[in-house]
This record gives sequence, structure tokens and C-alpha cells, in this order.
Amino acid sequence: MSTLTILEFPDPRLRTKAEPVRLFDAELKQFVADMFETMYAANGVGLAATQVNVHRRVLVADMSDGRDEPLALINAEILEKDGSQVYQEGCLSFPGIYADVTRALKIKVKAQDADGKEFVLDVEGPLAVCIQHEMDHLAGKVFVDYLSPLKRSMLLKRLDKQRKQAASA
Repeated sequence: MSTLTILEFPDPRLRTKAEPVRLFDAELKQFVADMFETMYAANGVGLAATQVNVHRRVLVADMSDGRDEPLALINAEILEKDGSQVYQEGCLSFPGIYADVTRALKIKVKAQDADGKEFVLDVEGPLAVCIQHEMDHLAGKVFVDYLSPLKRSMLLKRLDKQRKQAASA
């Protein structure tokens, strides 16, 4: 396994729309394993293939405290949404930046696993937020797109300031 490089905003490749996965082979399984390793190494709870500059519809998540409930969703599609929740989101492509985002409370999602087997999940709460967030990445959307122009501008200025401080340290 290997750790992949995570793209950081405003990298334009984060806006690329991912293509469906058609070939379920050993290379895909290795890529999914590398995505989990990358996500865990970066202390994240979710990661979309777009974030590592692979533009295929693959996302991984693990919201468990023990980091022992890995979930890979390939070609995921939301079938149903219900309710609403505000959740403070962060993103590995926006290190150190967090903002409240409103998303569906419950979702029903259809996806495939790394073998191509289809499954349906009913999820709610933080995992539902995570899956919606990562699916947005696969559509070329990032969480700050949900914010008001003023709030987005403030967060992006903070991100820029953090990068300048890190560069001069």
C-alpha cells in the first residue's frame, strides 16, 4: 500500500467530475486500499478519489473511533434524502478549515463494493454527512460552495494565511 498525495484547494483538479468505474479488478482494489491508507494517515474520516487526482467515482469513509469500520462506495448514487442537519465539516483538501453546512439528515445510497457487488445503505447523522460531502467531491463540488460568499471569503483568507505562516516557519 502507499499514501497518495491529497490535492488542496484551490487546485482546479478538485473541480473535475469523476467518471463511473467500469472495471473491477486488482488495480481498483489496490487503489481503494491506498485511499484508506491515505485517509487514515491524514487523520480524515472520508476521502474521494477526486481529492487524490483520480477522477473515478470511488469514495472511502470510516467514522468509527477505532478506525475499524472501513466503507468503500463505488459509483455511489443517492436514492433518497430525508430531513436536514447542520454539521461542522472539515476537509482534507482544506486543512484546518471548518464550517457549518446544512445537508440531509438521512440518506439511502446505492453503490458497489470493490468487487462490483451492488448494495444499498440507509445512513444518518455524521456518516450521512460524510457520504454526501465525498459524493460532492466526485461531482466537482467542495463544501465551501455551500457557504455565503462572505463566509467563504473569510475561510479562504484564513486558509491562505495558514499556508503563508507554514511556509515561513
